[in-house]
Amino acid sequence: MKKLLSILFVLTLTVNGLGFSQGVMTPEFLWKLSRVSDPKVSPNGKTIVFSIKKYDLNANKGNNDLYTLPVAGGMPKAVADGPDNENTARWRPDGKKIIYLSPKSGTTQLWEMDADGANKKQVSNVVGDISNYGFAPNGDQIWYTMDVQIDKTTADLYPDLPKATGRIYDDLMYRHWDTWEDGKYSHVFIAGYSNGTLGSGTDIMKGEAFDSPLAPFGDEEQIAWSPDGMKLAYTCKKLSGVKYAMSTNSDVYIYDVAAKTTTNLTDGNMGYDTNPAFSPDGSQMIWLSMKTPKYEADRNRIFQYDFKTKIKTELTGGFDYTVESAKFSADGKMIYFTSGINATDQLWVINSQTKGISQIRQLTKEVADITGFSIGTDGKNPVIITSVMSISMPTELFRVDPKTGVSTQITFANKDILATIKLGKVDKRMVKSTDGKEILTWVIYPPNFDPSKKYPTLLYCQGGPQSTVSQFFSYRWNFQMMAANGYIVVAPNRRGLPSFGEEWNRAISGDWGGQAMKDLLSAIDDVSKEPYVNKDKLGAVGASFGGYSVYWLAGNHNKRFKAFIAHDGVFNLESMYSVTEELFFADHDLSGAYFDKPQPKSYTEFNPIRYVNNWDTPILIIHNDLDYRVPISQGMEAFTAARLKNVPARFLSFPDENHWVTKPQNSVMWQKEFFRWLDAYLK
Repeated sequence: MKKLLSILFVLTLTVNGLGFSQGVMTPEFLWKLSRVSDPKVSPNGKTIVFSIKKYDLNANKGNNDLYTLPVAGGMPKAVADGPDNENTARWRPDGKKIIYLSPKSGTTQLWEMDADGANKKQVSNVVGDISNYGFAPNGDQIWYTMDVQIDKTTADLYPDLPKATGRIYDDLMYRHWDTWEDGKYSHVFIAGYSNGTLGSGTDIMKGEAFDSPLAPFGDEEQIAWSPDGMKLAYTCKKLSGVKYAMSTNSDVYIYDVAAKTTTNLTDGNMGYDTNPAFSPDGSQMIWLSMKTPKYEADRNRIFQYDFKTKIKTELTGGFDYTVESAKFSADGKMIYFTSGINATDQLWVINSQTKGISQIRQLTKEVADITGFSIGTDGKNPVIITSVMSISMPTELFRVDPKTGVSTQITFANKDILATIKLGKVDKRMVKSTDGKEILTWVIYPPNFDPSKKYPTLLYCQGGPQSTVSQFFSYRWNFQMMAANGYIVVAPNRRGLPSFGEEWNRAISGDWGGQAMKDLLSAIDDVSKEPYVNKDKLGAVGASFGGYSVYWLAGNHNKRFKAFIAHDGVFNLESMYSVTEELFFADHDLSGAYFDKPQPKSYTEFNPIRYVNNWDTPILIIHNDLDYRVPISQGMEAFTAARLKNVPARFLSFPDENHWVTKPQNSVMWQKEFFRWLDAYLK
């Protein structure tokens, strides 16, 4: 990372020295950036294949292409760069071919090509869309996932009413994230593979009304082959209706390919069990496990199962942080994993034959986030490629020295375009909380910051509620974008955010309007002491739980702020409980239902709607039609309350967006309305 920052600094000097002037970030600029992702190391450890997605703002869409690059670095080579959104590239185990997904034939199928991009050929021809896949280590089998219709549709029930649009449900989870339940479930299939052709697939979940991987965001890490191809481990939550909505109890199942039987390896643990991975010799398996039922942000632990002794062991006992992704080294001696620490996401390593915190070593120590990694071997040493981003840098790929942890940047997809703008300085500031603890707070300053001037300042309220204010580079909540518009940004890691230990993370549950809100106010009050902060021009902005925070602050800020923006925020905890989909989250984090007796204090002390009579500050409310996690009625209630209280308010809604805003032109409009509102009241 230090090398990267030096390169950018020299490049900036070079550009300025040539007489070019640098601009600042704009909403349109964000959609010119290339989005690098999904690196995979080849079997011989010499090459990586990865994705770059580019967007066309005028066409309002993006296209994903595939590239290869030597591990040592160099010039990337486009190997699949047509208009067909090629993605999810993986090396065939022998390294001679690259397999990938493409919708070129009308449905998403498996394709293969030579390592140089030649001889592209469609491998599969299934009825439907393949969503994930993985090769057996011996190369003669592939698992893949696709949706299967299990429940009856309206057409099945009423074949005489072909134009009827009614939906019928008898239990909960009738919709999830941004989709209504349609009776289809993601199933795992196994098929033989030979000479570039996929054989007939076997549905190993036939007839089951369950999903694998887990909906809506599960991926290939939730399914794994044994080295001999005789076992397939997969993640599934085999519950339905109210039980599904009220539980995080997913399990890791092992399917015996020869016997065609399935065993639940993690039966008895009532929290999430996910992401199985076999050791290279097949004697052991690891997976990620959460202990606490209903607590989706519990500490993820690495568990290990010994197939000979049948003993399950936690390898990360005493480790106070949550594990995000874990993989064996090629020789099976080490396990590499990612975990957050102090508002950054780093790569760690642990000996697979021992357990406990004394065996865990932090490998990387960048002021950045490692968002993904791929492990290979050159025959002697591990080859580690990471995806890395920071507040000032969109994702690029780095090679990590397995001994020292030193990272070297190997892709520079956005170097030229970043050189055309000037970014703001990012400082780490430790703020004292009301209970004497320290709050790590990122402060981002406008480009060309002049400490002799006074600047309007924004308090950024993070969502989650358990989601770190890390070194993320966002394409919507972009701190550099806010700074480019002349605002100082104060982004605190308030109570309830990961990477500061389990106690800090758990502190938000049942206490939404308590210490977390005090932490937010402590951060803005502390930074506001600086002479360059205009205390008469403060704003607060946030999404999801950050939107809740804004609604809460609107009724409890004691005249601090002059403008608010709440995106997809929770406004009324009682109605939220009744209409959200994953009820286990609300039930755990609010300490129960609003109709429980006695009623949890969340609904009395911490419910923003209870403080509407204190609202007196202009507020922009953004809420989208397809958000079923925090349904649009939450934003509507808040907007109605603001206007009935004669508070200046604006309501922005996108009918084709969910909890996020992902379409290019919608995103640009979002940014323009965001700053149009702030500028009206803070400048």
